[in-house]
Amino acid sequence: MKEQDKKILIKNCILKSGEALSDAEYNLKDKRYSSALNRIYYAVFYSVMALAYKEGFTTSKHSQLISWFNKKYIYEEKIFDPLLKDIYKHAYKQRQESDYNLIFLDAFSDELVFKELENAKYFIDSVSKYLNN
Repeated sequence: MKEQDKKILIKNCILKSGEALSDAEYNLKDKRYSSALNRIYYAVFYSVMALAYKEGFTTSKHSQLISWFNKKYIYEEKIFDPLLKDIYKHAYKQRQESDYNLIFLDAFSDELVFKELENAKYFIDSVSKYLNN
């Protein structure tokens, strides 16, 4: 992949991450918790995709991307706070629960989703700072 193409993909991933975060905030205000949790996960996901494009890593599996991120950035290179591993994993789990497990939809609350949103902001801010250096 050409360096120019990588830069475009990284920029677009960061834009999509920001859009997803804004969507999550809007959905939280409207008490649409399932949609908010979905957008929170994808905000994190797009920021990790930016890292993947930077490194030339590609996959179509969410679980592989999570494993790659943890291995490279948490365990091997120790670039990010290990808390990011937990934030990413939890955002993925919450998205799975909110999208597919209809029994637990009433378990979500403003407080829970707000905490997920704040964690996602920390995650994305950490990745953005790294990408800008």
